[in-house]
Amino acid sequence: QVQLVESGGGLVQAGGSLRLSCAALGRTFSSYCMGWFRQAPGKEREFVATIRWSGDSTDYADSVKGRFTISRDNAKNTVYLQMNSLRPEDTAVYYCAAASSYGLWSRASMYKYWGQGTQVTVSS
Repeated sequence: QVQLVESGGGLVQAGGSLRLSCAALGRTFSSYCMGWFRQAPGKEREFVATIRWSGDSTDYADSVKGRFTISRDNAKNTVYLQMNSLRPEDTAVYYCAAASSYGLWSRASMYKYWGQGTQVTVSS
């Protein structure tokens, strides 16, 4: 069982930066693939980024490549999403998720545990 708690969301102007954090409560955090997803009003939840259990492999949605960076600190049971050069179209609720797998997954269906989400709003 893993409980996920996101933080770091807020309101930022276009071109600005935010860093999201996701703290995991559970003894086996280091064995989970972790991901970030987002859902904008009226749209389906979409993949943003994922990181392998070891931190040595990552994958990103094309829309955020070069602007967002996912990282993890297994000693702190925390995964991060550094978001730079933010755009109004990045406005969404951002969710942290954990998959009990040593793989690397962009499909939401592979993730068993989800956080409550944190709102990110980018003004133009």
